[in-house]
Amino acid sequence: MVMDLMLIAAGIVLLASGGELLIRGALTLAQRLGISPLLSGLVVVGFGTSAPELVVSLDAALSSRPDIAVGNVIGSNIGNILLILGVSATILPLVYQPMALRRDAVAMLVATVAVMLLAAGGTLGAVQGAVMLTGLAGYLIWAYTTEKGSQLPAGELHAAESAEMTPLPVGPGLTLVMLAVGLGLLIGGSRVLLTGASSIAAELGLSEALIGLTLVAVGTSLPELTVSVMAAIRRHADVAIGNILGSNIFNILGILGVSALVQPLPLASRMAWFDQWIMLGAAVLLTLFLVSGRRLSRLEGVVLLMGYGAYVAVGVTL
Repeated sequence: MVMDLMLIAAGIVLLASGGELLIRGALTLAQRLGISPLLSGLVVVGFGTSAPELVVSLDAALSSRPDIAVGNVIGSNIGNILLILGVSATILPLVYQPMALRRDAVAMLVATVAVMLLAAGGTLGAVQGAVMLTGLAGYLIWAYTTEKGSQLPAGELHAAESAEMTPLPVGPGLTLVMLAVGLGLLIGGSRVLLTGASSIAAELGLSEALIGLTLVAVGTSLPELTVSVMAAIRRHADVAIGNILGSNIFNILGILGVSALVQPLPLASRMAWFDQWIMLGAAVLLTLFLVSGRRLSRLEGVVLLMGYGAYVAVGVTL
């Protein structure tokens, strides 16, 4: 048991370190290639903070552990809203521009409903995966073309997301080394985390679905936690919330899409009738918060944290 916990802790550290290196290396490369801050924030930071989830879910799918692959995404999306935004708002109330976040909030909500409909048959296969990836590509094209050359609040937000993660002043050779090392740490961390998580599940008689929804999901969400908490402390509330919205869109369309494309993913019964509905409820709750005001208060942050605690408590008993 102790060894398994050490493996899980080591895996989380490797994933967090790899994600950090990958994001900063990619931003440094993007800056050298003259890629705009808008595109860097929209794609590089968006994909970068979701890199641990991508590697873990893809590895789990290829290792015939679909419950961890799907649970990691659903659990990450729930944790991003209830846990990470709850922590961020409790640290400091988040004052934001609703117009900067409205489009991405609606996109997250639509993506969540769409994937639930695609999974209604009980399995996410290659066809559903292709549909999800097409949806993600459409979202990225739509977002970039509507924001390019304009002063839309959403465009300024994505540029600010890029600025939040400072590129490193290193040469091109070292930049490529950072990218390679970051990717290697992600892959290695994924293997270590999955080994420890599966052993814990077997020893305690817990399902891999529960482990994926909680322990693995929280571990792979550390980059989102880092970006959002740092942004909250710096009073960049739009970035803190926008990071979560973007990450959830990438998680559900990109990560589930890629994983389903390479390996069919049957949906565990508890995810079908419980967890995916909690994910939808969290998305609806955040959208209501965002359209009803310009501030996510400490009280609302506490409500989100209590909601996450209740979800975990109920989830363990299922």
